[in-house]
Amino acid sequence: MNNKFTLHDALFIGFCATLLVALKGMLRLKLGLSGHSMFLMSFFYLICYGAVARRGAISLCGLLAGLVAMTFSVGKGGPLILIKFALPAIAMDLALLLLPSLMALKWRCIILALIATLAWAGKGLAEDLIVGLSMQVALLQFAKSLLMGSMFATLAALLVPPVLTRLVSHGLIDSEEKR
Repeated sequence: MNNKFTLHDALFIGFCATLLVALKGMLRLKLGLSGHSMFLMSFFYLICYGAVARRGAISLCGLLAGLVAMTFSVGKGGPLILIKFALPAIAMDLALLLLPSLMALKWRCIILALIATLAWAGKGLAEDLIVGLSMQVALLQFAKSLLMGSMFATLAALLVPPVLTRLVSHGLIDSEEKR
């Protein structure tokens, strides 16, 4: 597998990152449900993974999304928003080093989405402990975020294979066998 990014790859990574931030900023859903942001994040990172198929593509997409969100002040957190977007992406890329590529795409997507949710919820746990919440309350918040985030991330992961199939059938990306 060639690890160099082509212009097509770079444009697709930038597209995924920008669309993630744009949709997140436009929708601004206040559902009151913990973890709903993992839906868009998992979906676009996994689309990027399936379309680009290069090591580091997900991390690059996450860092770029964080920079775009920070630049346009999408969300709250200031410069720490970069961590919010980058940490799940980096966790996904690290998991790809251990995940067998022989596994079906659907299962790879689900596992990667769950790993990203664990990183995302872990970031929330660290924040809660830093601000001084008791360990019991912080762990309860972590469990709630992990459970709800996992549900949304899994839903997003199940949407990825059909979308990638559509992209391949329209000639927008190469099939997995060609990469």
